[in-house]
Amino acid sequence: MDPNVEKILKLPTKQKILILALVSIIEASALVWFLYLPKVKELSGLNAQLATLQSEINEKNRIANNLPKLKFEYEQLNRELALALTELPNSKEIPSLLTSITTLGKNAGLDFLTFRPKGEVPKDFYADVPVDILVSGSYFSVANFFAAVASLPRIVNITNVTFSDIKSVNNRMMTKVTCLATTFRFLDKKEIKDDKKIVPK
Repeated sequence: MDPNVEKILKLPTKQKILILALVSIIEASALVWFLYLPKVKELSGLNAQLATLQSEINEKNRIANNLPKLKFEYEQLNRELALALTELPNSKEIPSLLTSITTLGKNAGLDFLTFRPKGEVPKDFYADVPVDILVSGSYFSVANFFAAVASLPRIVNITNVTFSDIKSVNNRMMTKVTCLATTFRFLDKKEIKDDKKIVPK
């Protein structure tokens, strides 16, 4: 038998108990320090990761639950954009639109004395396309012309309306009307700078 063990066995009972308790405390401390505490730290890290993943899952579930609503809103915005595109012509459609305006005026019984397109006025993503108009005809014809222009599928604003040379001819009130007809068109990407300012023409 090991001499050290024999010495311990010959010690009084109290000392034996004290040595046993001391050894047990050392072993318990070693277990806590080398096994328990690292596992507690690892568990804490895993709990934090779990909380993060759960938060991500909750957010993705919220987005997934809102997907039908977001899809509906996206489709609605696309429809509104398509409608806006029909109301704002592109550069190729401007000549035919201006021809339509003169046709409406002639059909209403007006004589065009002036029809002068002015320079475009670039805005953010579109440009104003103004046209100076001078027509002569009856009040009734002028009213019909304005109503027909308002009914066009494209946006055309009539402003700066001035009546002049008003007279009665064959019991009809005849007049000359000066106005500004303004339509609008989308600008191509080439016409817009990176800073969203319009490229000077």
